[in-house]
Amino acid sequence: MNSLSREQVSSASRIVVKVGSSSISGDNIDQIGPLVDALSLAHGRGAEVVLVSSGAIATGMPYLKLGDRPTDLATQQAAASVGQSLLISRYQNSLDRYDIVAGQVLLTAGDLDNATPRSNAQRAMDRLLDLGILPIVNENDTVATHEIRFGDNDRLAALVAALIGADLLLLLSDVDALYTRPPELPGAERISYVAPGDPLPGMEFGSTSVNGVGTGGASTKVSAARLAAAAGTGVLVTATPLAASALRGERVGTWFEPADAPFRRVW
Repeated sequence: MNSLSREQVSSASRIVVKVGSSSISGDNIDQIGPLVDALSLAHGRGAEVVLVSSGAIATGMPYLKLGDRPTDLATQQAAASVGQSLLISRYQNSLDRYDIVAGQVLLTAGDLDNATPRSNAQRAMDRLLDLGILPIVNENDTVATHEIRFGDNDRLAALVAALIGADLLLLLSDVDALYTRPPELPGAERISYVAPGDPLPGMEFGSTSVNGVGTGGASTKVSAARLAAAAGTGVLVTATPLAASALRGERVGTWFEPADAPFRRVW
C-alpha cells in the first residue's frame, strides 16, 4: 500500500467508509440512499469499498418499543439482533439500484486481537472485494460484552482499514469537519489539515457524546484517525451528506496525512 495524498483521494483504490447511527437511523434514515449513491461512485470506477456502519441497536429500538438507547447489555443485544438484519436489508434495497451486492461482516474486539480470527477476517474481506462485493462491517453487538468491545465504530473502522491495507478511510459524522472546539461555541475554528504526529494543541474535545441512538464525538474521530494514519492510511473526516463530495476529491472536511514510515503493528 502506497501512502495517499489529499490530491489523490478521488483515485483511492481501497476505501473504508464509516457512518454512525445518528446519520442513518431515526429522522435521518433517508440518508442511506445518498450514502449508497456516494459509495456507488467509487465502486463504479473500480475502487474496492468497505462500509463500516453503526446502527443495529438504533434500528432495532423502535421494534422493541424503546424510546432511548438501552443501557443494560441484554437489551442492547436484543435490539442489535433485531436491527442488524433490518439495517443490512435497507442497504441492500438501496444498493440494488446499482446491481451491487452487500456482504455482512460482524466482528468482535477478540476477533481482531487474536491472530487466527484476524487472519480469517482479512481473508474473507479480501475475497469479498475480489468478487466485487461491498462488505458492510459492524461490531457483533449480539455477542459483544461491556468488557470486550471496540468502544466505538470509529476505532473499528481504523482497525479494518489497517487490516485490509486501505489507502483511504472516510469517517462520516454530523459535522462537516473537526473544529478547535464544539463548532456551536464562539471562537471555534475549522481544522482542514493534520500532519502526522500533530498534537493538535488547543483543541477542546469536550466529552464523548451520547445522542440517544449512538456514541461518539470528536475525540473518537481523532483517535481513530491517528491510528489509521500511523498505519499508512489517509483519513478524511467530514459530514455524511458530503460523502460524495469527499470521494470525488473535493476540498471538504479534515484531512489526516498518512505517516511517511507507517507503523504496521496496530493490534
